[in-house]
Amino acid sequence: MEKKSQLPALGMPERREFFRTAKRYGATTALVALGANTLMSESALAQTAAEEKERQAAAKETMTIATAYRIGTTRSYPIMQLNFKENIQNLTNGHVYVKLAPGGQLGVGTKLVEKVQAGTIQAAQHSLSNFAPFAPAVDLINIPYWVGPNQKFINLVTSDAWNKEVNSRVEAKGFKPLFYFCIDPRTTALRRGVDGPIKTPEDLQGIKFRVPGSKILQQYYRLIGANPTPVAWGETPAAIKQGVADALDPAVEALYAFGFKDILSWVTFNAPVPDSQVYSCNLEWLKSLPSAVREGIEFASEVTLQQNLAQVPASRAFAMAEMAKAGVQYYVPSADEIAAWAEAGGHQRAEWDDWKKELGGSIETFNKLLDAANTDGMYRVHDV
Repeated sequence: MEKKSQLPALGMPERREFFRTAKRYGATTALVALGANTLMSESALAQTAAEEKERQAAAKETMTIATAYRIGTTRSYPIMQLNFKENIQNLTNGHVYVKLAPGGQLGVGTKLVEKVQAGTIQAAQHSLSNFAPFAPAVDLINIPYWVGPNQKFINLVTSDAWNKEVNSRVEAKGFKPLFYFCIDPRTTALRRGVDGPIKTPEDLQGIKFRVPGSKILQQYYRLIGANPTPVAWGETPAAIKQGVADALDPAVEALYAFGFKDILSWVTFNAPVPDSQVYSCNLEWLKSLPSAVREGIEFASEVTLQQNLAQVPASRAFAMAEMAKAGVQYYVPSADEIAAWAEAGGHQRAEWDDWKKELGGSIETFNKLLDAANTDGMYRVHDV
């Protein structure tokens, strides 16, 4: 993933005010004020600065949470980082002060995972694909057409089966998943100049499909007849523009957040796998805290998850509207068309059995997780 500035697109007056505020009051105050749209109010800035200073001074612990996304991104990509900061501070009764490091300040992707595992930072947001090299069991979600829709994903990652079979393995690697959060399923997004929309796998035959490093996703695109083309995330916009790749698969929110709106023609919501994220925490640090504080952080995680689930349709709608203004069109496959996608590359195919055994331990374990994905729990989330 390409490293980006922590600031969203600002006009020059707002940009100057952000840096003036950061210099005068500190970066955290500037970021909080930016998220609250109070950069231009001196009285609000002073109040925010006083609150942040008071909270930091009163706290017994400082918890650095690093993310790849800029403050303000929640409008189009429901990452909820300001919400998470506020919830942790409030629900630990001020014991923990959260210092945000947004926009790739401390790295992105696997670099953040490494820092959490080493204890260099206390927590970070990253994709499950970037988590997989450190905690391979989570890569099960990239097996297609068993947990793609939002509701199935949330059913799964909040289930007892996931906690027992997957989270236990993640914790053995030194991580505590604070919460897995919803963005939306992966899509099939075509570059301009390629005829669309893509309705079924037959339409993808020979298409050069940009894939990440995931071997599972590469196998999936071969199964459905595309030509998987590995491209590093930071190089992907240029590769799409130049025709090195014809298509890619992030959720529509991610396509907007990373500037693809002007180079795409069609987005198909075929939902093979979730484009999912997690906030992970260093387990040793978390265990070092008093039990009441640990419980506060875990409760804050649950509260923020619920806020994330409520935000998903609003973020999606904003991203879709902005991309539509740039000429992007959308296609929602019929039930029969989704069945064709699943038949061509879905989890039931024998080609996935070795992955189920390697990542889950056995076919039986995978089937338990499949049942969990299809069993509604206490949470609800909107799907396309």
